[in-house]
Amino acid sequence: MSLSLNDEDKREIGQHFVFGFHGYEISQDAKELIEKYHVGNIILMKRNVQSVKQVHALVQSLQQCAKDAGHRYPLMIGIDQENGLVSAFSSTAKYQAGTQFPGAMAIAATGDTDMAKECSAASAREMKAVGINWSYSPVGDVNSDPRNPVIGVRSFGDDPTKVAQYAEAVADGLTQGGVAPSAKHFPGHGDTNVDSHLGLPVINKSRAELDETELKPFKKLIEGDVASIMTGHMAIEALTGDRETPASLSRAVTTTLLREELRYEGVVVTDCLEMNAVKERQGGVPGGAVEALAAGADVVMICHTMRLHTGAMEATYEAVKKGALKMDELRRSGERVVTLKRKFAGTWDEVLGKGFNEEGMKALKATNRKLSEEAYAKSTALISGSIPTFSPGKIVVMTPVVESLNAAVDDADGVQRTDKGHVRNTAAPYYRSFAECVRQRAGDVEHLVYASDLDCGRDFGQGVIFVTRNGDRSAWQMDVLERVRAQASGAPVVVLGSCAPYELFSERVVGVEACVASFEYTSEALEAATRVIFREIRAVGESPVR
Repeated sequence: MSLSLNDEDKREIGQHFVFGFHGYEISQDAKELIEKYHVGNIILMKRNVQSVKQVHALVQSLQQCAKDAGHRYPLMIGIDQENGLVSAFSSTAKYQAGTQFPGAMAIAATGDTDMAKECSAASAREMKAVGINWSYSPVGDVNSDPRNPVIGVRSFGDDPTKVAQYAEAVADGLTQGGVAPSAKHFPGHGDTNVDSHLGLPVINKSRAELDETELKPFKKLIEGDVASIMTGHMAIEALTGDRETPASLSRAVTTTLLREELRYEGVVVTDCLEMNAVKERQGGVPGGAVEALAAGADVVMICHTMRLHTGAMEATYEAVKKGALKMDELRRSGERVVTLKRKFAGTWDEVLGKGFNEEGMKALKATNRKLSEEAYAKSTALISGSIPTFSPGKIVVMTPVVESLNAAVDDADGVQRTDKGHVRNTAAPYYRSFAECVRQRAGDVEHLVYASDLDCGRDFGQGVIFVTRNGDRSAWQMDVLERVRAQASGAPVVVLGSCAPYELFSERVVGVEACVASFEYTSEALEAATRVIFREIRAVGESPVR
């Protein structure tokens, strides 16, 4: 028997999706999703962020569109603002938007959970001022596998207890700033070397092992009533009973484990279903949306493609008509979404008609910049050796050609690549800014972008600052380092690990003068590292991974 759907049913179904769109202004696609499909939640991405003032105007137009279309409650406006390398709201080389704060591994390196909370609250105040009310953060994943291609420095470390403490601090900071946190990627994406953007990771752990590691941070966050939790696309046979079903589409994970066993009462949102782990399944993204809702997810996320947005909505309508999804279950789930909206989106009067407070934002950003500088200074770590004093003369700064190592970080829209996956511009903007920081202190600086075939028969001047980016996985960087050290005899070599610091613990750096870790290659982190390398400040950070 096939049921028919009325307008009220369709309005309810719309509340169970969060969609993205393209452009700095409200697009026709976004209008259609809000007006025709009643979508109740929107995700903004880097492609939607040009300045704080522009984001404010964009959010106002999205909310006005929803009100005019008869939505009962304002939209939740979400964004990936983990801080660090995943900071969709932060300023870029081209645009001035929100303040850049340290990401998870860098903030954990400060050893200061109060600092973590303070930075998150500061970031939330900026987001809230432009109308963003949902941040897909903190990352609750424990980075147990150093080869992890998608989490890495997005994790607070490899100790589940400390990850729990920092994740809780960040969630508390966001909540305090009026933005709903979303702890991710439940039940844990840390112990895998497969990126779910590209394929389905399989985690081979027993339930007892999961309780000891993966689930610990999420249990702590659930105790603290975290507003929302994001489920991830990884297969865990101990939970789902097979090696093919992503956790995000599994009723055993979303309903049995998260709702019934861990007694979580907040909103469950999926990670983006356009990742290959779901996209390549039979039924694709629309089928995955129905599976996720049937599994017990409250909100299904689809970030990029209009055809998939509308396809998922139509597939959901069909599933309800055929009785595969029950309207009464969706309504019960919808009550959780309404609770989230009441707390973090507020009323139409609170959301609309507020002009942009330019002076207030200027003052807030000035305060936040100081906090950010303080946090980055506390995060830089000296892993081994002691900082040398460079003799007057040329210093060679060596930075690696940029490979695509992390789809969550590297593969923004419009990034052009060579056949080998290298980003086309010769030096990444953050490494250019690092070389400029060194130049301000040393004067005579040669910036050398190195690849595996670098000819090391050259003059290395009075010292080398050799930057690595995940040199444990891109071992060619360490090969180049060995050749440089052989040629630069007598000149001090400082190695700066600009991402996860695992290579700095290897035997391949034994004998260099100093190994410094910045835990991320944001310009702000690299500037703090420069201050350490030139002995302006002491390295007080400690690595959260071993």
